[in-house]
Amino acid sequence: MRLSSPIPHKRARIEIIPLIDIMFFLLASFMMVSLSQTHMKGIRVNLPAAVAPPPSQVKDYVSIKVQEGNAVYFDNQIVPDDQVLPRLYELHRGNPNIKVSISASLMAMHGDVITVLDKVRSAGITKVGYQIRAAGAPGAPGAPVAQPGAPPPPTPPKP
Repeated sequence: MRLSSPIPHKRARIEIIPLIDIMFFLLASFMMVSLSQTHMKGIRVNLPAAVAPPPSQVKDYVSIKVQEGNAVYFDNQIVPDDQVLPRLYELHRGNPNIKVSISASLMAMHGDVITVLDKVRSAGITKVGYQIRAAGAPGAPGAPVAQPGAPPPPTPPKP
């Protein structure tokens, strides 16, 4: 005797979409593994040497540092004061779009830095930047120096 149930009887189904996804994953994995185990062999070719000139060594950036006593350094090489302007003209002639970064030590005179800036501008260089340190950076001018045994500096009130 067969009893009927109020719950409808469902037949089991095999979903094909997840099966296809798994098959593609297995195929891709097999291809990657088989390609990584194969050593590529090529044909040996004796290529001719290039006749092109070597790439030019045009500078696109120069760092100028002004030290105490009007000592001027171009990329950490000292340059006499009478050679600064000719050197700037030479750099500008080599690359009209050259960028110049000017920095100065704490003890350098303001007038010396302005003189170097005027020479840079008179050479026709327009892309000029200034290297500075933030006031709160350790070792920066204007940064508070901690004294041994002194209380810590007060923190500013929060709004």
